[in-house]
Amino acid sequence: MDRSLRNVLVVSLGFLLLFTAYGGLQNLQSSLYSEAGLGVAALSTLYCGMLLSSMFLPPVLIQKLGCKWTIVTSMCCYVAFSLGNFYASWYTLVPTSVLLGLGAAPLWSAQGTYLTIMGNAHAEKAGKAGKDVVNQYFGIFFLIFQSSGVWGNLISSLVFGQTPTHGAVPEEQLLSCGASDCLMATASSNSTSHPSQELIYTLLGIYTGSGVLAVLLTAVLLEPVKGAQRTREGKERAPRTWSALLSTFKLFRDKRLRLLVLLPLYSGFEQAFLAGDYTRSYATCALGIQYVGYVMICFAAVNALCSLLYGKLAAHTGRTALFALGAATHLSCILALLLWRPHPSQLAVFFVLSGLWGVADAVWQTQNNALYGVLFEDNKEAAFANYRLWEALGFVIAFGYSSFLCVSVKLYILLGVLSLAMVAYGVVECLESRKLTRPLAVRQTKPEEEGETQTKM
Repeated sequence: MDRSLRNVLVVSLGFLLLFTAYGGLQNLQSSLYSEAGLGVAALSTLYCGMLLSSMFLPPVLIQKLGCKWTIVTSMCCYVAFSLGNFYASWYTLVPTSVLLGLGAAPLWSAQGTYLTIMGNAHAEKAGKAGKDVVNQYFGIFFLIFQSSGVWGNLISSLVFGQTPTHGAVPEEQLLSCGASDCLMATASSNSTSHPSQELIYTLLGIYTGSGVLAVLLTAVLLEPVKGAQRTREGKERAPRTWSALLSTFKLFRDKRLRLLVLLPLYSGFEQAFLAGDYTRSYATCALGIQYVGYVMICFAAVNALCSLLYGKLAAHTGRTALFALGAATHLSCILALLLWRPHPSQLAVFFVLSGLWGVADAVWQTQNNALYGVLFEDNKEAAFANYRLWEALGFVIAFGYSSFLCVSVKLYILLGVLSLAMVAYGVVECLESRKLTRPLAVRQTKPEEEGETQTKM
């Protein structure tokens, strides 16, 4: 097996184990800890920490520790969050949420940088186009990574499935489910009874063990790589710490990056809606908490398969066709969620909608990451830090307004941000097309027009 591919598989398996735990916990936060909004507050705090971390930490940690040990260190922050759930309170969940948030941005920035370096290294040896190999590697990664949602949610469903259900959901509760859920007014019922503390501890023990295995696997098997700044034939020195600290903001001078911020922002919005609102206001409200895992398994399985498919298709269709597919699919889902009134008798619809959501989310996960890696190849650490910064901001905003906006309003917000993001992406593609068709002599004499001055920082 090729060395680069082996390392990609190690990273992917490490993320699979880590997010088997975290993904399952995230989907259950709003349902398990609904009292006084603790679950939603924990998620909001988490992404506030990620937002702050994205501004400064990723370039510095990657420069100091390298991609491998940045990933390992950040994974430990996720394990701490699992431990904080053993005694869920404002004094345990909020601090561990902040810690996880601080580790999340370096984790994802290091992952994106690592895969891009591996992809370009393999492409150079094999005589292939770098962007095609990078796309393929991100496709493989997200195939394995997104399947964590299958295993994490299957575990929670099997564990919580031991809780007996008591009768059907009252019709008066169903009236406040779905888009009609306003200001978290969903009433509790016997069918949505809270799992026993013993079952919660069992689930948390499994999740914590999975996180520890992820740390050990990555620490032992993953090969370190030098930072991007030190891979260009040794001609460039690593930047000073202060320069690395500010590189996230310096890259924002590139107008392409300024236009693209709406893509990761929307990615944060749509993931937050699925994890916080779809699981609570649709699945838990109409079916019961024991169904949340199964519904999310459908999302994760479709997402994983589509991630691999898109990684291969991108070389033939181009990324624009895939972005159009993702936008059209999410637009259809948003309109359906606005019109649909969830009912237990329509069980298949819960799975169809979550599956279609996964079809679109796979586009944002694979193509957004690959796009940032290709457009900002000489500033990968800062580019992926920017990506996580704006995605985290999307999570923060979405979870922040979760407690005082109706679900229908959130869906309209999703619709608006999606439309603006697609317009901005179209402008970036036009700029790239103009740059490629411009005569070579002109491109060499006017690098500043397309943000190419970033490579000189």
